[in-house]
Amino acid sequence: MKRKAVAAWSGTGLEGAGSLTTQSGTLNNTPLTFKTRFTSEDGRAGTNPEELIGAAHAGCFTMQLSFYIVEAGHTADLLTTEATVEVGPKEGGGFILSNIHLDLTGKVTGMSAEKFYELAEKAKSGCIISHALRSVPMTLHSHFEA
Repeated sequence: MKRKAVAAWSGTGLEGAGSLTTQSGTLNNTPLTFKTRFTSEDGRAGTNPEELIGAAHAGCFTMQLSFYIVEAGHTADLLTTEATVEVGPKEGGGFILSNIHLDLTGKVTGMSAEKFYELAEKAKSGCIISHALRSVPMTLHSHFEA
């Protein structure tokens, strides 16, 4: 399986502008600028790489958890994951991803809370995106709805 995305950019890093387009069409010339990345907190001006990493991680983690839940003999009623990607200063200058926090809420009829928490931790370390980002510290907060 191969997936593609295209980034286009013109101008300087601070004042230039670009766009992102994905193979699926979910992003189609979506604006990308310094402002959309670092100063537009509401995200309405466009997207940024950190937001996309968060979306990828939340999606991958949640899907992986659903597979583990099925292996345990259950079906998820609802799983919701919010991923927060933090950017911090890097030693020597520049920036790094300093943390990714996954905030999970789940309801699985017939499953114990303990099993849910166990599977959530397994999914945190087991999903493809977690593997790709293993150099970034990750935290998980899980909430199980009975």
